[in-house]
Amino acid sequence: MTKHAAPKMNGQDKSAEEKVFSIHNFYLKDVSFEAPHTPHIFREEWRPDVDFDIQLGSQVLSPEEGLYEVLIHLTVTVRLKKPEKPAFLVELKQAGIFTLKGFEESAIKHLLATECPYHLFPFVRETVTNLAQRGGFPPLLLPPINFEALYAKHLEKEKEGGGKSGNLEQPLTQA
Repeated sequence: MTKHAAPKMNGQDKSAEEKVFSIHNFYLKDVSFEAPHTPHIFREEWRPDVDFDIQLGSQVLSPEEGLYEVLIHLTVTVRLKKPEKPAFLVELKQAGIFTLKGFEESAIKHLLATECPYHLFPFVRETVTNLAQRGGFPPLLLPPINFEALYAKHLEKEKEGGGKSGNLEQPLTQA
């Protein structure tokens, strides 16, 4: 559990509440692995194209306790270049429960879109790698994701779209 002391102004506490960021649990909500062209795909030259789509979402579990669920929904499609056919597809939903207390609303939205997924993503990468190997394919290592840049891009799109506030109930997407 990480606690941040509230800033002081003129020797007085700005707020009596401490800032708390803590992780309660990580869990796999849903997972799917498909390899539609096995076993014949194993006889093809392994020169894959990898596409992935990532969406982030969050929901309030308990406003009084500052509990939030953060979800990463990832779809990975691996295709062979020649002949053009899918080798395998992985879809998963990795989630975590976090406590965020004492932060302003904008800071909470920022933490839900950046810091929380940052802690979840290693589990996503491990699951994808393991599923590829268990499916008989070489390990697939997903590249790191800059969640700060992804969130900044999301905020920029919202500004262009009419100045809505950053609502994380809407997914953030990277293709």
